[in-house]
Amino acid sequence: MSNGVSTSTDKIIVDRSRSHRNKAVSKAVRATRERLQSSAKGNQIFDRDMLAMHVNAVLQSASIMPLFIVLVTAIGVYLNPDTGLFAWALLMLSVHAINVLLARRASRKEITAIETRKWRNRLLAAQVLVGFGWALFSFQSCNTCAGDSYYFYKGAVLLFAISITAMSGFMLRLGVLFGFLPMIAALLATAILSRHVLDIGLTAICAVAVVFFHYIADRLYRSNLTLMSYQSEKDDLIAELEVAKSMSDEARRRAEEANLAKSRFLASMSHELRTPLNAILGFSEVMNSEVLGPLANPTYREYAGDIHRSGQHLLNLINEILDLSRIEAGRYELSEEALSLLEIAEDCIGMVQLRARAKNITIREQFEQQLPQVWADEKALRQVLLNLLSNAVKFTPQGGEITVKVGWTAGGGQYMAIKDNGPGIPEDEIPVVLSAFGQGSITIKSAEQGTGLGLPIVQAILAKHDGQFILRSKLREGTEAIAILPATRVLQSVPAVADAPAVERRRRSFA
Repeated sequence: MSNGVSTSTDKIIVDRSRSHRNKAVSKAVRATRERLQSSAKGNQIFDRDMLAMHVNAVLQSASIMPLFIVLVTAIGVYLNPDTGLFAWALLMLSVHAINVLLARRASRKEITAIETRKWRNRLLAAQVLVGFGWALFSFQSCNTCAGDSYYFYKGAVLLFAISITAMSGFMLRLGVLFGFLPMIAALLATAILSRHVLDIGLTAICAVAVVFFHYIADRLYRSNLTLMSYQSEKDDLIAELEVAKSMSDEARRRAEEANLAKSRFLASMSHELRTPLNAILGFSEVMNSEVLGPLANPTYREYAGDIHRSGQHLLNLINEILDLSRIEAGRYELSEEALSLLEIAEDCIGMVQLRARAKNITIREQFEQQLPQVWADEKALRQVLLNLLSNAVKFTPQGGEITVKVGWTAGGGQYMAIKDNGPGIPEDEIPVVLSAFGQGSITIKSAEQGTGLGLPIVQAILAKHDGQFILRSKLREGTEAIAILPATRVLQSVPAVADAPAVERRRRSFA
């Protein structure tokens, strides 16, 4: 069984075993986008969710309404000992039971988008039945009660009933308005028939309360709708981010495997490439030097020299590619030791001095004396400085000047800087020059074109030393390349220990 992990050591193709992980997320993102974009009324897409929330609210508050009905019945019987209230209470409890059973049935069934309107109408009908029960309660009267106490009792009960229904069922839109329309109609009919001031006042108060609580319930409904919309957008964004992250991980893994395969290929081909090149270089040098005798045609000697220069250029290119590949593959091991940057700089300047004199270029030294040694790889730092000096000599015009600086940095480290007065590099081309095989416009126009690997190798070697490479250049003002080693690489000298009396050697005692 595949576990989604690549088992091939030299695989250069995408691992398809992980594709199934993204299908569900991608499908959910597409479905949500189509649902949000295809709906003419964006709020209707959450009707099913709001209906489910209303069903849960009805089931969770199923015990509140029976307790309220029992309390109302007890107070009513205390004020008016009439058996009619018991019949009303039994009817209300039955209607409430129907409402709860309907909600429980809806919770157990998977309501589709097509069935949402049908179930919403059923729940609204259940609310209307509850409203008829409260309409019957509004017809209750008390002939034996003293004063107008029964009106206040009835009005308080109806207001509490409206508020409880509004707070528990606001997720069912128009539930408050449809549920208490029968009660308002009953109170209005009673007020018209009796023309009593208290009946008219009770009708007005209940009507205003129904309108007010309908407004509050509608505002709460819209607020929940907005929150659900924000939640849906957040979920979509998270899903998109997961898809994008998965795609980027897959692309990065593919790039890493391709890079590793390239590095392994180059490392394995190093022997096959260098062996014939050494033969070409050796034989062409023998022919150019006429070691075995003069060549009859001088053109052949020129051809041998061209072959030798071309082979040397190709060998340098292969060496640079292999160095960069080893660094990228993590196989570039540092052979660290204590060394002096001043000595390395002097040796490297001596190596390029002949080429500089051929172009009448002056190399000036600005060294800070008595610099402590650093802990680094001597061969790697020589390669860094030689690459930078070679670039400076290559692009500095006839009669130019190169300045080599070695000294302290502000952070306690040491640096090597090479500055020339050549044509410079446009600022927008510096990232191109620092990339592998990248060449600026000046390099392309120059007769001495390189491989474009010198500066990337310098960057990689300094990164292996936890250092930093800075390239500063302006067009027609020259270029300055700075190689920095951190303070952790500097070996500080320890002062001599003051003279102290020798510690006597302890004698061993054996039991």
